[in-house]
Amino acid sequence: MPEGHTIHRLAGLLSDVFGGRDVGVSSPQGRFAAGAAVVTGSRLEGARAHGKHLFIGFAGRRWVHVHLGLYGKFDVVAAPAPDGPVRGEVRMRLATAGAHADLRGPTRCEVVGDAEKAAVEARLGPDPLRGDDPAAALARIGRSRSPIGVLLMDQAVVAGVGNVYRAESLFRAGVDPSRAGSSVPPSTLREIWDDLAGLMRLGVKSGRIDTVRPEHEPEAMGRPPRVDDHGGEVYVYRRSGQPCLVCDTPVAAGRAAARNLFWCPNCQH
Repeated sequence: MPEGHTIHRLAGLLSDVFGGRDVGVSSPQGRFAAGAAVVTGSRLEGARAHGKHLFIGFAGRRWVHVHLGLYGKFDVVAAPAPDGPVRGEVRMRLATAGAHADLRGPTRCEVVGDAEKAAVEARLGPDPLRGDDPAAALARIGRSRSPIGVLLMDQAVVAGVGNVYRAESLFRAGVDPSRAGSSVPPSTLREIWDDLAGLMRLGVKSGRIDTVRPEHEPEAMGRPPRVDDHGGEVYVYRRSGQPCLVCDTPVAAGRAAARNLFWCPNCQH
């Protein structure tokens, strides 16, 4: 599932390419035909992200709410839509004379108003990429006996953090993901939040997740670059059984809240 940096990057791209323009909206697949008819031809005023939720704003205070889920993809192309039949199951197409964007396989794609948008956002925790005040999230984690590795993935606690950023931020903080949130000092929780915000901002710029410090980059360590579908240089995510880049201890793997979990048994306590 795309993490929050991907959705914020997408919101910025949609705003840059389509913002301030009258946009044609269609549903070649047909499943969003009614919603497309409501907003097609309207001015796209901009797109915003809150965690993993994308809101595309149109004139008249109408929003297309998109959640990509596990399999969704939203491709933005700075070129006119090709002629002929649409290839693939395109739920929604945005189009102007010079650009188009195709949405495939989302969990959610619907037109909502301000009240419905606000209701969705009210269920989400603060988002490190929006500059939100983290006080409520950190206080909630600090009161909880649940594992911090589970709490960071709870979108009602912190919006936008997924499996990669969860694993990597906890490694960088030296915190075992199984520790109860209430056992982590408030100062450490704040450091994790600030680190997440910084890492995710880098992800928005680069379009990939990189979390290793300069001294652990491939060039600095004389090691080959990581090869993985997810891309990016990381400490523990999907490195089960491989030596920790800091201490050489084999990286451990497990499950938490039905998601894969990775950590270093030596570096994280």
